[in-house]
Amino acid sequence: MSMAIGGTAGEAMSVALTASASRFELSERSLPGQQRPVRSEAVTRIVAGSVGGRRIRTPRGAATRPTSERVREALFSTLESLLGSLEGVRFLDLFAGSGAVGLEAVSRGASQAVLVEQDRPTAALITRNAHDLGLHTVTVVPYRVDHYLRTAPVDAFDVVFCDPPYALPGAELHGVVDVVVTRRWLAAGAVVALERSRHDTEPMAWEGLHEVRQRRYGDTVLWYGRASVND
Repeated sequence: MSMAIGGTAGEAMSVALTASASRFELSERSLPGQQRPVRSEAVTRIVAGSVGGRRIRTPRGAATRPTSERVREALFSTLESLLGSLEGVRFLDLFAGSGAVGLEAVSRGASQAVLVEQDRPTAALITRNAHDLGLHTVTVVPYRVDHYLRTAPVDAFDVVFCDPPYALPGAELHGVVDVVVTRRWLAAGAVVALERSRHDTEPMAWEGLHEVRQRRYGDTVLWYGRASVND
């Protein structure tokens, strides 16, 4: 799954992924005597906004853990409370996984969303979902997060959402957020939202971010920090 891809942020923004339907949909036909193959996708839905209620395909298996609809609704309710609105917001989704959060952000009014997902088949599936939903301001970047963040930011983001695998050590997540804060990925007053397991004991504190909220939903914790408005 890991890939080392170089390039500039401008190049990353221009990545265009295409995926034929045959890559993700198994044939409905089967040979005589064989069972029909199991589909390789699951589905979830966009909760609200311009494409609210529409379903999207998500990869099956334990490698991808889509943020639940309940947690997504709580996330965007909090973001709208902190920012006043998502209209015109520039949204960065790190460890995008199924892409549900980034797609939902654009559905709810974000002017653009950049979704970083290192697994190429998963990234291609996100691109296909965005195309099917008519969300044309979504850019999918098939990079490792740490490699993407080494590039020079083209634009600062108003929201950075980070939902790494729960198995990622807290210290590594801390390093990712530190780069986001120190390398000018954040606009003044930007919100950083982290989704973590409640079992993660790594302190969530960074110079340049002040904690504004933390909420628990079952085994999931959402943490929110805000950059200074003077940055």
